[in-house]
Amino acid sequence: MPRPLFITLLVATPIAVFASTRNGWLAALSLALIIAANPIVRTIRKNRYFGSEQFRTLKGEVAAVVAEHNDVVNYVMEIRAGGSFELGSSSTGQHAHLASFTNTSAWNYRRDRNVAEYAAHVHNASLQVVRSASADPIKYLMKYFAVKADQDTLANVQRVADDISRLEGAVTNVEGRKEDITAKINPPAFVLKYYYDEFWRQVGGKLSPVQVPYPRYKFQYVSAGGNSGQTANIVLNTPTLEALSATLVEKIRWAKSVTGQRALMTTKLRRDIKTRDRYACVQCGISVAAEPHLLLEVDHIIPVSKGGPSLPENLQTLCWRCNRSKGAKIA
Repeated sequence: MPRPLFITLLVATPIAVFASTRNGWLAALSLALIIAANPIVRTIRKNRYFGSEQFRTLKGEVAAVVAEHNDVVNYVMEIRAGGSFELGSSSTGQHAHLASFTNTSAWNYRRDRNVAEYAAHVHNASLQVVRSASADPIKYLMKYFAVKADQDTLANVQRVADDISRLEGAVTNVEGRKEDITAKINPPAFVLKYYYDEFWRQVGGKLSPVQVPYPRYKFQYVSAGGNSGQTANIVLNTPTLEALSATLVEKIRWAKSVTGQRALMTTKLRRDIKTRDRYACVQCGISVAAEPHLLLEVDHIIPVSKGGPSLPENLQTLCWRCNRSKGAKIA
């Protein structure tokens, strides 16, 4: 598409005038940058790029990659929708919603700068408890959020840990695919900066809005006058969940039971199983060597729901497609 005449004159005439002066090239460069940053000019450049033969060709070349990317995005949403990310709760302030609080102080200097928060994942405690929770988070999480050392709790922790781990891997995989598709098309920098969402609409790819919903717990201290406050925050990510599982196994001493074996399903074990299986799906044979962004998952051959333990001989590497189709079936 030819450049509009007014744009040509707008760019060329001032540059020619300034270029004839001693510092003309600096002025010309500055003017060119100002014009390039103009929203109208930027929109024209954007439309020209998306309408170009080069963009259509690149879009066609990565169509299969984009389709695979969209399938994985849908799978990520399935994991997020089907997962459960709750453990214990605190009873402090459980009836706080039944009362209303108003500061009626007539003084200009009000000391309620720190206001207590009441929620199931927040425990209001003394300053000493908050500081102790910072030093020993697993112990205090269990004590004040009713995380009991029993078989049901261990199974619940493992369920959350498995959902979190799978979702972490899937979200990371989607981000890698997005980077790979962007690198293959290599759009101008201004397109990624100002028209990122439109770029993906034009390419035909889905943007995954899914974030890993880590359970977050807080120990909170607020002084009586609200003049000071301190918090200790605990995020139940994979390392924290694995530490919690190990603590529960040690306390209930069921390491040789099925429930105890579930606690052995750690990040290291998943990595060991994938290494043993040469980072390839044992069912369909596809590997990361053939597809660098392949999403692999570790599956129980005999499902845990049917008594299968988390031992290497009962674990196998599957690609996400084979694992989704298998479900809780025994192969």
